[in-house]
Amino acid sequence: MRTGQELIKATKPFARDSSARSWWYFLSTVALLLATLAGTLWNHEPLAKLLCSVFAGLLMLRLFVIYHDQQHHAILPRSFLAEILMRVVGILMLSASSVWRSSHNHHHNHNSKLRGSHIGSFPIMTKEHFLRTTPSKRFWYLFARHPLTILFGYFTVFIIGMCVTPFVNNPRKHYDCLVALLLHIAIGVVLYLNYGWQAVILTQTVPHFLTYAIGSYLFYAQHNFPGVSFTDNAGWTYEKAALDSSSYMRTSRLLAWFSANIGYHHIHHLNARIPFYRLPEVMRELPELQNARTTSFHPVEIFRCLRLKVWDPESQRMVPAPPVS
Repeated sequence: MRTGQELIKATKPFARDSSARSWWYFLSTVALLLATLAGTLWNHEPLAKLLCSVFAGLLMLRLFVIYHDQQHHAILPRSFLAEILMRVVGILMLSASSVWRSSHNHHHNHNSKLRGSHIGSFPIMTKEHFLRTTPSKRFWYLFARHPLTILFGYFTVFIIGMCVTPFVNNPRKHYDCLVALLLHIAIGVVLYLNYGWQAVILTQTVPHFLTYAIGSYLFYAQHNFPGVSFTDNAGWTYEKAALDSSSYMRTSRLLAWFSANIGYHHIHHLNARIPFYRLPEVMRELPELQNARTTSFHPVEIFRCLRLKVWDPESQRMVPAPPVS
């Protein structure tokens, strides 16, 4: 069984982009998304409008993962046109390239570390640190990992976390975050002035809410699940972090399509240059990746993930928040 660098090397033949396939997946997803958004505006049946709104949210999720892949240079790495279009996608999806690429690359390089992993990810404290820290820090730590914070990821993770905070902290570097926020507000105003509040809700709010609720939970559960492993910097290796601290999210084929295979997260962390459409192929071909640490969208498994709050070094597992005396 291959391990370490040998296993990473075994994934390299799959890290090859097919420009035709990538453009097809990108453009077809954009076309379907525009069609469903149009359906929220011009369909006369209320139920059909709502269905279009929900499907728009799911298609936005797919588009976001495709954008995420391009930011990793897994797809269309040498296309100047793709770079420009994806920067526009990032701004429209409240995830401007300046903050997404830097924070997400940091996440990949520090995944599962007890120090430094909070950038681009959910914060992690040890049980001892949690008990010793101030009440204010405990509050904000639990707030960041609270189920409602994840559910309302549209506002908490993306509007505040990906737009407002980066711009306030570094306006010159993250000016595109302000552009994203202002453009998002402007689109809402245009929808209201031309089509009324129903359009704001069905064309903008519901799709974004659904996309980022699912997306925020995916990002949480992919690194906060029963069996996850965290370590200090001294004992950290890239391949160990990928396989022991990144989950394989079991989903239906339909949800795998809408999420562009992001559930194969352990493989993505092992080699982020593998295009999303080749991840299932990698899992089929490499037996070492088939015994992954898994989770799913089953309500029981969601509960098991969300109740985990701190890392207990003694038991080497994530546990609920301990009572503070």
